[in-house]
Amino acid sequence: MKKRIGLIGAGQIGGNLALIAVQKQLGDVVLFDIPQVEGLVKGKALDINQLTAVDGYDCRITGTTDWKDVAGCDVLIITAGVPRKPGMSREDLLDINLKIMRDVAGNIKAHCPDAFVINIANPLDAMVYALYRITGFKKNRVVGMAGVLDTSRFKFFIAEALNCSIRDVEALVLGGHGDDMVPLTRSATVGGIPLTDVLPKEKLDAIIKRTREGGAELVALYKTGSAYFAPAASAIAMAESYLLDRKRILPCAAYLEGEYGIRGYFMGVPTQIGAGGVEKVIEIPLSSEEKAQMEKSFQSVKRTVDGVKL
Repeated sequence: MKKRIGLIGAGQIGGNLALIAVQKQLGDVVLFDIPQVEGLVKGKALDINQLTAVDGYDCRITGTTDWKDVAGCDVLIITAGVPRKPGMSREDLLDINLKIMRDVAGNIKAHCPDAFVINIANPLDAMVYALYRITGFKKNRVVGMAGVLDTSRFKFFIAEALNCSIRDVEALVLGGHGDDMVPLTRSATVGGIPLTDVLPKEKLDAIIKRTREGGAELVALYKTGSAYFAPAASAIAMAESYLLDRKRILPCAAYLEGEYGIRGYFMGVPTQIGAGGVEKVIEIPLSSEEKAQMEKSFQSVKRTVDGVKL
Protein backbone atom coordinates (compact mmCIF):
# COMPACT_ATOMS: atom_id res chain seq x y z
CA MET A 1 0.00 0.00 0.00
CA LYS A 2 1.32 3.41 -0.96
CA LYS A 3 2.37 5.86 1.70
CA ARG A 4 0.59 9.22 1.86
CA ILE A 5 2.38 12.53 2.26
CA GLY A 6 0.42 15.58 3.41
CA LEU A 7 1.74 19.03 2.53
CA ILE A 8 0.20 21.81 4.58
CA GLY A 9 0.62 24.98 2.55
CA ALA A 10 0.58 25.10 -1.25
CA GLY A 11 2.88 28.05 -1.84
CA GLN A 12 6.27 27.93 -3.50
CA ILE A 13 7.73 25.43 -1.03
CA GLY A 14 4.56 23.32 -1.04
CA GLY A 15 4.52 23.04 -4.81
CA ASN A 16 8.17 21.99 -4.92
CA LEU A 17 7.63 19.51 -2.10
CA ALA A 18 4.85 17.91 -4.13
CA LEU A 19 6.96 17.74 -7.27
CA ILE A 20 10.00 16.20 -5.56
CA ALA A 21 7.87 13.69 -3.62
CA VAL A 22 6.32 12.50 -6.88
CA GLN A 23 9.65 12.38 -8.69
CA LYS A 24 11.08 10.23 -5.89
CA GLN A 25 7.86 8.19 -5.92
CA LEU A 26 7.62 8.31 -2.15
CA GLY A 27 3.85 7.93 -2.22
CA ASP A 28 0.64 9.73 -3.04
CA VAL A 29 0.53 13.40 -2.09
CA VAL A 30 -2.19 15.54 -0.55
CA LEU A 31 -1.60 19.26 -1.14
CA PHE A 32 -3.63 21.34 1.31
CA ASP A 33 -4.29 25.03 1.76
CA ILE A 34 -7.04 27.44 2.81
CA PRO A 35 -10.29 27.81 0.81
CA GLN A 36 -9.28 31.28 -0.41
CA VAL A 37 -6.62 29.71 -2.66
CA GLU A 38 -8.55 26.61 -3.73
CA GLY A 39 -7.87 27.26 -7.42
CA LEU A 40 -4.12 27.47 -6.82
CA VAL A 41 -4.09 24.25 -4.79
CA LYS A 42 -6.08 22.24 -7.30
CA GLY A 43 -4.23 23.80 -10.20
CA LYS A 44 -0.81 22.81 -8.88
CA ALA A 45 -2.03 19.29 -8.17
CA LEU A 46 -3.46 18.93 -11.67
CA ASP A 47 -0.36 20.42 -13.30
CA ILE A 48 1.98 17.99 -11.53
CA ASN A 49 -0.36 15.05 -12.17
CA GLN A 50 -0.16 15.82 -15.86
CA LEU A 51 3.65 15.62 -15.89
CA THR A 52 3.66 12.12 -14.39
CA ALA A 53 3.17 10.56 -17.82
CA VAL A 54 6.39 12.14 -19.13
CA ASP A 55 8.70 10.06 -16.93
CA GLY A 56 6.19 7.45 -15.77
CA TYR A 57 5.63 8.43 -12.15
CA ASP A 58 2.92 6.29 -10.57
CA CYS A 59 2.05 8.63 -7.72
CA ARG A 60 -0.94 10.96 -7.61
CA ILE A 61 -1.53 14.38 -6.09
CA THR A 62 -4.80 15.56 -4.59
CA GLY A 63 -5.33 19.29 -4.19
CA THR A 64 -7.73 20.13 -1.38
CA THR A 65 -8.93 22.69 1.16
CA ASP A 66 -10.62 20.07 3.35
CA TRP A 67 -8.71 18.59 6.29
CA LYS A 68 -10.70 15.37 5.88
CA ASP A 69 -8.68 14.65 2.74
CA VAL A 70 -5.46 14.91 4.77
CA ALA A 71 -6.64 12.38 7.35
CA GLY A 72 -4.44 9.33 7.73
CA CYS A 73 -1.32 10.73 6.06
CA ASP A 74 1.89 9.03 7.14
CA VAL A 75 4.00 12.20 6.95
CA LEU A 76 3.01 15.84 7.20
CA ILE A 77 5.28 18.68 6.10
CA ILE A 78 4.15 22.12 7.26
CA THR A 79 4.97 25.24 5.27
CA ALA A 80 1.84 27.23 6.14
CA GLY A 81 2.63 30.78 7.14
CA VAL A 82 3.78 34.13 5.87
CA PRO A 83 7.24 34.17 4.24
CA ARG A 84 9.89 36.74 5.04
CA LYS A 85 10.21 39.93 3.04
CA PRO A 86 13.28 42.17 2.72
CA GLY A 87 14.21 43.77 6.04
CA MET A 88 12.35 41.17 8.10
CA SER A 89 13.92 38.68 10.46
CA ARG A 90 12.44 35.23 11.02
CA GLU A 91 11.40 36.39 14.49
CA ASP A 92 9.29 39.18 12.96
CA LEU A 93 6.92 36.45 11.76
CA LEU A 94 6.26 35.03 15.22
CA ASP A 95 2.83 36.45 16.07
CA ILE A 96 1.16 36.04 12.69
CA ASN A 97 2.54 32.57 12.01
CA LEU A 98 1.76 31.41 15.54
CA LYS A 99 -1.94 32.06 14.87
CA ILE A 100 -1.71 29.91 11.75
CA MET A 101 0.20 27.18 13.60
CA ARG A 102 -2.45 26.97 16.32
CA ASP A 103 -5.06 26.12 13.70
CA VAL A 104 -2.78 23.73 11.81
CA ALA A 105 -1.65 21.88 14.93
CA GLY A 106 -5.21 21.49 16.17
CA ASN A 107 -6.28 19.93 12.88
CA ILE A 108 -3.25 17.66 12.79
CA LYS A 109 -4.13 16.38 16.24
CA ALA A 110 -7.71 15.73 15.13
CA HIS A 111 -7.11 14.24 11.68
CA CYS A 112 -3.56 12.78 11.65
CA PRO A 113 -2.86 11.48 15.16
CA ASP A 114 -0.25 8.97 13.94
CA ALA A 115 1.72 11.13 11.50
CA PHE A 116 5.40 12.05 11.57
CA VAL A 117 5.43 15.85 11.37
CA ILE A 118 8.14 18.02 9.82
CA ASN A 119 7.88 21.78 10.26
CA ILE A 120 9.39 24.33 7.88
CA ALA A 121 7.41 27.44 8.92
CA ASN A 122 9.38 30.31 10.50
CA PRO A 123 10.51 31.23 13.04
CA LEU A 124 11.41 27.57 12.83
CA ASP A 125 12.51 26.80 16.37
CA ALA A 126 9.46 28.53 17.90
CA MET A 127 6.94 27.09 15.45
CA VAL A 128 8.08 23.51 15.94
CA TYR A 129 7.89 24.04 19.71
CA ALA A 130 4.30 25.32 19.36
CA LEU A 131 3.44 22.38 17.13
CA TYR A 132 4.83 19.94 19.69
CA ARG A 133 2.96 21.53 22.59
CA ILE A 134 -0.41 21.88 20.84
CA THR A 135 -0.51 18.40 19.27
CA GLY A 136 0.80 16.68 22.38
CA PHE A 137 2.69 14.27 20.11
CA LYS A 138 5.72 12.42 21.42
CA LYS A 139 9.06 14.09 20.81
CA ASN A 140 10.14 11.54 18.21
CA ARG A 141 7.21 12.45 15.95
CA VAL A 142 7.76 16.22 15.71
CA VAL A 143 10.85 17.79 14.15
CA GLY A 144 11.95 21.00 12.49
CA MET A 145 13.65 21.25 9.12
CA ALA A 146 16.56 23.67 9.35
CA GLY A 147 19.87 21.95 9.81
CA VAL A 148 19.63 20.01 6.53
CA LEU A 149 19.05 23.28 4.67
CA ASP A 150 21.72 25.27 6.52
CA THR A 151 24.21 22.42 6.07
CA SER A 152 23.39 22.21 2.36
CA ARG A 153 24.14 25.91 1.96
CA PHE A 154 27.37 25.53 3.92
CA LYS A 155 28.49 22.61 1.73
CA PHE A 156 27.68 24.47 -1.47
CA PHE A 157 29.67 27.54 -0.45
CA ILE A 158 32.64 25.33 0.43
CA ALA A 159 32.49 23.48 -2.91
CA GLU A 160 32.13 26.78 -4.74
CA ALA A 161 35.17 28.26 -2.98
CA LEU A 162 37.32 25.22 -3.76
CA ASN A 163 35.86 24.52 -7.22
CA CYS A 164 35.45 20.87 -6.23
CA SER A 165 32.68 18.27 -6.30
CA ILE A 166 30.08 18.88 -3.65
CA ARG A 167 29.99 15.10 -3.17
CA ASP A 168 33.38 15.28 -1.51
CA VAL A 169 32.34 17.91 1.04
CA GLU A 170 31.36 16.72 4.52
CA ALA A 171 30.16 19.41 6.90
CA LEU A 172 27.57 20.12 9.56
CA VAL A 173 25.62 23.11 10.86
CA LEU A 174 24.14 22.99 14.37
CA GLY A 175 22.10 25.38 16.50
CA GLY A 176 19.03 27.48 15.86
CA HIS A 177 17.80 28.47 12.43
CA GLY A 178 18.98 32.06 12.65
CA ASP A 179 21.95 34.37 12.52
CA ASP A 180 23.61 32.55 15.43
CA MET A 181 23.65 29.10 13.82
CA VAL A 182 26.87 27.15 14.27
CA PRO A 183 28.69 25.91 11.12
CA LEU A 184 31.37 23.49 12.34
CA THR A 185 34.61 24.12 10.45
CA ARG A 186 36.84 22.03 12.74
CA SER A 187 35.17 18.75 11.73
CA ALA A 188 34.44 19.66 8.09
CA THR A 189 36.39 17.82 5.40
CA VAL A 190 36.87 17.86 1.63
CA GLY A 191 37.80 14.46 0.24
CA GLY A 192 38.78 13.48 3.75
CA ILE A 193 41.12 16.47 4.11
CA PRO A 194 40.33 18.88 6.97
CA LEU A 195 38.67 22.02 5.63
CA THR A 196 40.98 24.16 7.75
CA ASP A 197 43.93 22.74 5.77
CA VAL A 198 42.61 23.84 2.38
CA LEU A 199 40.96 27.19 3.07
CA PRO A 200 42.49 30.18 4.90
CA LYS A 201 40.69 31.57 7.94
CA GLU A 202 39.45 34.71 6.17
CA LYS A 203 37.73 32.63 3.48
CA LEU A 204 36.27 30.30 6.09
CA ASP A 205 34.94 33.26 8.06
CA ALA A 206 33.32 34.64 4.90
CA ILE A 207 31.66 31.27 4.19
CA ILE A 208 30.37 31.05 7.76
CA LYS A 209 28.91 34.55 7.49
CA ARG A 210 27.26 33.78 4.16
CA THR A 211 25.83 30.53 5.54
CA ARG A 212 24.31 32.33 8.53
CA GLU A 213 22.82 34.96 6.21
CA GLY A 214 21.84 32.46 3.51
CA GLY A 215 18.12 32.97 3.96
CA ALA A 216 18.36 36.74 4.05
CA GLU A 217 20.47 36.75 0.87
CA LEU A 218 17.68 34.98 -1.01
CA VAL A 219 14.96 37.16 0.51
CA ALA A 220 16.85 40.23 -0.76
CA LEU A 221 17.15 38.71 -4.24
CA TYR A 222 13.57 37.48 -4.53
CA LYS A 223 12.14 40.63 -2.87
CA THR A 224 8.65 39.08 -2.55
CA GLY A 225 9.41 35.92 -0.59
CA SER A 226 12.03 33.52 0.66
CA ALA A 227 13.81 30.35 -0.48
CA TYR A 228 11.80 27.39 -1.73
CA PHE A 229 13.81 24.94 -3.87
CA ALA A 230 16.43 24.03 -1.25
CA PRO A 231 14.02 24.01 1.73
CA ALA A 232 11.71 21.63 -0.15
CA ALA A 233 14.55 19.25 -1.04
CA SER A 234 15.76 19.34 2.58
CA ALA A 235 12.38 18.41 4.04
CA ILE A 236 11.90 15.62 1.50
CA ALA A 237 15.28 14.14 2.54
CA MET A 238 13.91 13.90 6.08
CA ALA A 239 10.55 12.47 4.97
CA GLU A 240 12.28 9.93 2.74
CA SER A 241 14.48 8.72 5.60
CA TYR A 242 11.34 8.17 7.70
CA LEU A 243 9.21 6.54 5.02
CA LEU A 244 11.96 4.19 3.80
CA ASP A 245 13.53 3.65 7.23
CA ARG A 246 16.89 4.84 5.90
CA LYS A 247 18.13 5.82 9.37
CA ARG A 248 20.08 8.72 7.95
CA ILE A 249 22.01 11.04 10.25
CA LEU A 250 20.58 14.48 9.53
CA PRO A 251 20.88 17.79 11.41
CA CYS A 252 17.35 18.71 12.49
CA ALA A 253 15.58 20.77 15.15
CA ALA A 254 14.85 18.04 17.71
CA TYR A 255 13.38 18.24 21.20
CA LEU A 256 16.20 18.01 23.74
CA GLU A 257 16.05 16.61 27.25
CA GLY A 258 19.53 17.36 28.49
CA GLU A 259 21.55 16.69 25.34
CA TYR A 260 24.09 19.45 24.67
CA GLY A 261 23.11 20.87 28.07
CA ILE A 262 19.67 21.94 26.77
CA ARG A 263 16.34 20.81 28.17
CA GLY A 264 12.79 21.52 27.01
CA TYR A 265 13.58 23.23 23.71
CA PHE A 266 14.04 22.29 20.06
CA MET A 267 17.54 22.84 18.73
CA GLY A 268 19.44 21.92 15.59
CA VAL A 269 21.49 18.80 16.36
CA PRO A 270 22.50 15.60 14.54
CA THR A 271 19.61 13.12 14.61
CA GLN A 272 18.93 9.69 13.23
CA ILE A 273 15.63 9.51 11.36
CA GLY A 274 14.04 6.15 10.60
CA ALA A 275 10.69 4.39 10.81
CA GLY A 276 10.48 5.42 14.47
CA GLY A 277 10.76 9.10 13.59
CA VAL A 278 13.57 10.86 15.42
CA GLU A 279 15.10 7.67 16.72
CA LYS A 280 18.21 9.16 18.25
CA VAL A 281 19.84 12.49 19.10
CA ILE A 282 23.57 12.18 18.56
CA GLU A 283 25.89 14.13 20.83
CA ILE A 284 29.25 14.96 19.32
CA PRO A 285 32.20 16.42 21.23
CA LEU A 286 32.50 20.18 20.80
CA SER A 287 35.44 22.45 21.44
CA SER A 288 35.11 25.19 24.06
CA GLU A 289 34.60 27.73 21.25
CA GLU A 290 31.89 25.61 19.63
CA LYS A 291 30.17 25.13 22.98
CA ALA A 292 30.13 28.90 23.47
CA GLN A 293 28.64 29.36 19.99
CA MET A 294 25.97 26.73 20.72
CA GLU A 295 25.08 28.47 23.95
CA LYS A 296 24.76 31.81 22.16
CA SER A 297 22.55 30.20 19.53
CA PHE A 298 20.43 28.53 22.21
CA GLN A 299 19.88 31.82 24.01
CA SER A 300 18.58 33.32 20.74
CA VAL A 301 16.24 30.36 20.31
CA LYS A 302 15.12 30.56 23.94
CA ARG A 303 14.24 34.26 23.65
CA THR A 304 11.99 33.57 20.67
CA VAL A 305 10.42 30.43 22.07
CA ASP A 306 9.74 32.09 25.41
CA GLY A 307 7.65 34.60 23.46
CA VAL A 308 5.28 31.83 22.34
CA LYS A 309 1.98 32.25 24.15
CA LEU A 310 -0.16 29.15 23.87
